[in-house]
Amino acid sequence: MALYATAAKVLEAVEGRRGSIKGLVYASSFQNVKQLYALVCETQRYSAVLDAVIAGAGLLRAEKKLRPHLAKVLVYELLLGKGFRGGGGRWRPLLERHQARLKAELARLKVQRRVSRNEDLLQVGSRPGTASQVPRFVRVNTLKTSPDDAVDYFKRQGFSYQGRASSLEDLRALKGKCFLLDPLLPELLVFPAQTDLHAHPLYRAGHLILQDKASCLPAMLLAPPPGSHVLDACAAPGNKTSHLAALLRNQGKIFAFDRDAGRLASMATLLARAGVSCCELAEEDFLAVSPSDQRYRQVRYILLDPSCSGSGMPTRPLEEPGAGTPSKARLQALAGFQQRALRHALTFPSLQRLVYSTCSLCQEENEDVVWDALQQNPGAFRLAPVLPSWPHRGLGTFPGAEHCLRASPETTLTGGFFVAVLERVEVSSSVPEAEAVAPEVTAGAAPRRKRRRRQASAPGTPPRSPQVRGASPSPAGS
Repeated sequence: MALYATAAKVLEAVEGRRGSIKGLVYASSFQNVKQLYALVCETQRYSAVLDAVIAGAGLLRAEKKLRPHLAKVLVYELLLGKGFRGGGGRWRPLLERHQARLKAELARLKVQRRVSRNEDLLQVGSRPGTASQVPRFVRVNTLKTSPDDAVDYFKRQGFSYQGRASSLEDLRALKGKCFLLDPLLPELLVFPAQTDLHAHPLYRAGHLILQDKASCLPAMLLAPPPGSHVLDACAAPGNKTSHLAALLRNQGKIFAFDRDAGRLASMATLLARAGVSCCELAEEDFLAVSPSDQRYRQVRYILLDPSCSGSGMPTRPLEEPGAGTPSKARLQALAGFQQRALRHALTFPSLQRLVYSTCSLCQEENEDVVWDALQQNPGAFRLAPVLPSWPHRGLGTFPGAEHCLRASPETTLTGGFFVAVLERVEVSSSVPEAEAVAPEVTAGAAPRRKRRRRQASAPGTPPRSPQVRGASPSPAGS
């Protein structure tokens, strides 16, 4: 069966450090991305257990043509998964010959470790913990619909709308088919953890974006007004870019860069589905982009979300073994690139406001990078004091670091994240205070957005597909 062969290839590439599960799954030709992703993640999570069972049962010695990674996928499906799908093809009779021995070895392992459940065999770092309690955040794409209309759609589907949340406790208490409006972002809906909306018609039509709340902060805090020119420095996979376009109401210009042609192709598909028409994509290294190029003379806003260790992503340890604790050498290499990217971004002559963000928990990639940039530009930029009520602040490693924001499953019920907002000192007095501080929204903000958006979309003309400069990749699934 193609599912198991493809899963084995992805698993082998992940363990060989040739990419993440998500990237490799999307690069494969397998159509049911969700099914493939779930199978590889779960097989990887039980990897050590499966290795012990397979070795103890002597499976690879008895079946010399069976590749180790394929064996691991098949044994997971037989012992720990939902059983062979589609009949299991030619692999089912092979595994059934060894089924009794494999089950006996799994039982022996439980006795040896004095546990009764399969999950208890996992190492502590592989067990579902606080991260598994992070709610499902869903951003309503205001280029295509409104929060009110999305709420009405879910209510017609039998979901119970609980109104606007007032605290994290409201989010923690979500169960079943209940959902809330986020207390900070008026276009963000919140569902119970593990809610799966990948097959939902509004998601497939681009009306909903499955995006963690912390990942929504960069665009919200950059707050470019409609008509602005914005630069998205390391743009793929594109969720933040689509958020910027929604804030701009497709009025203005977004210059989005990424070096990877495959990621850029997937991003083009995502943006087209989201109705984004104000974005120009370029297959280019941001560090090679000239700040003096006349195309960027009006760029006053930059979003910089560079490659990072991903140590704040709840699923990253499952996708990349050891990713939760990056080595010192890897951190130094990443921080070096991040420092160069931030210094480069601050040289754009018309820049007024910049958001630097990572999905990392490491000081080396966060506060240290920001402090380096401020020291390189003494007196030119300052940290903007954003969201004073946000509970998790930057580490106190330098004066003003408390203006940075951090996020984590424990403190904010989101993925791990870091955000810093830098603004040019010379023009700070001309930036409206509401924009500079990006205050928390009120419950009445959403209806006003709804009226403006409907006026903007009244002509009913379909949006243009995002332009791709420097390459013409074929759109891929996103």
